[in-house]
Formats: sequence, structure tokens, C-alpha cells
Amino acid sequence: MTFGQSNEGARVVELARGWIGTPYHHQAALKGVGCDCLGLVRGVWKEFHGRDAETPPPYSPDWGQVGTRETLIEAAERHLQRRDLKDLQPGSVIVFRMFPHAIAKHCGIVSDAGHMIHAQEGVGVCEVALNDNWLRRAVAGFGFVGESGAEKFI
Repeated sequence: MTFGQSNEGARVVELARGWIGTPYHHQAALKGVGCDCLGLVRGVWKEFHGRDAETPPPYSPDWGQVGTRETLIEAAERHLQRRDLKDLQPGSVIVFRMFPHAIAKHCGIVSDAGHMIHAQEGVGVCEVALNDNWLRRAVAGFGFVGESGAEKFI
């Protein structure tokens, strides 16, 4: 990964760090009250853009879920700008496939060259090392704004 820092990326990281300590709660997106990994990204999106992107349908917390649709990646593509995993910057959203042959079911926000902020069951929102254990599971990266600086919102 190469790292620089845009003003937008710095703002996303600042907002995400404001969620640290929020307890884990599946399918929630309430700062200080509870959220899961998607709820963290949704909450930061709302703070960054001033509105919700969309309300997700119910989803299971099963990281080993198999299927034919990558609903997390599809939703990210509707609202974020796709980025190559080699070009992630602070503020980028990174999506993970936790088990081979499973669908992608986890995400976090890159905070710097070696860390990310994510929501972890039993821990809540925390900043952790973005080490090889995480990077080998990374399958997609996204930015909050497009290259032109204009938000992508459909």
C-alpha cells in the first residue's frame, strides 16, 4: 500500500476515531451506543456526508456464510469509489473475506499505513494493526470520495 493523506481522508479518520469505544451491536449504527463493522462505516458516512447512504437489509453476522452475491461489496460500489488495494489511503474502506469460499462480510477504515478502525464483537470499535493476517483477507478497497473530489451517491 502507498500512503499519502488527503483532507477528505484525514476527516474520515478523525470521524472514525470518534467512534472508538462504541460497543459492538449487530446491525446497529449509533455512535457511543452500538454498531457492527458496517454500522461504523455507515455512521462515518452519515457524519461525513450529512445523510444516510441507505438502510441495509437484514444480514447475518456469520463470517463463513457462502453465497453467490457479494452484497457488502455491491453496496460499497453504490456509494463509494473503488480503489485498488495497493492504493489505499487513510480514510479508505477495506473489505475482507474471512474464510475462503465465503462472501465478504467484514470491513474497516484504514487509519494509517499500518492500522485500521473496525468494530469487533466482544470488543467494540477499536483501532488495530493492519497486519498480514488482515491483509491476506482483504478483497476490495473503496474511498469516500471519487478522484474528482465529488461524492458518489446514487
